Amino acid sequence: MTVIDTILSVWTVHQITLRTIQHLYMFSIALILSILIGVTLAILVYSNPKLANIWFNVLNVIEMIPELALFIFLLPILGLGEKPTIAACVLYSILPIMRNAYTGLAHVSNEYIEIARAIGLTKNEILLKIRLPMALPLISSGIRVAVVYIMGIVTLGGLIAAGGLGVPLQAGIYRYDIPAIIVAALWVGTLGVFFDFIAWIIENRLARRFNPW
Repeated sequence: MTVIDTILSVWTVHQITLRTIQHLYMFSIALILSILIGVTLAILVYSNPKLANIWFNVLNVIEMIPELALFIFLLPILGLGEKPTIAACVLYSILPIMRNAYTGLAHVSNEYIEIARAIGLTKNEILLKIRLPMALPLISSGIRVAVVYIMGIVTLGGLIAAGGLGVPLQAGIYRYDIPAIIVAALWVGTLGVFFDFIAWIIENRLARRFNPW
């Protein structure tokens, strides 16, 4: 049996196409929620700096919890499957997005702010029309980190019946099916590299467009 035949056999037996769709579904929802929550929290914290240390300390503590331990904590609340997997992805991914967004909002050049004030923009208008757009390169950098986190955690979701590409990996390990382990692992890695590359392209384009520093 050739390498291609082996790959096709593993792909068919382990339903890799279906598992990929499940994987990308959870990945997409988790990433969108992480961006929305992370950026919103950054804006709220920037508007009320006294909350910054509290939020960052809480998120740092969450970040230190091992993935499997977080799954165990979430299972009684959300049950098995997609929900705890997506929740774990979001909890781990908020910090890099929020931290970068907060840093981007706080470090916009004073030159831009003074010009905005000179033309009569209010504080909220400056935040939405100047600070937030100028922070986009840093926000995209945080999203790039989140992409890697989410891709890995969704794979672990196979352990709690979430589906996705963790299922063929888990089955391969359980049965000591080396071809299944290699094909599934390489495919997850390929997807991770692909989405990281897309995030890198977006980050660089935003940096060239806004380049506030």
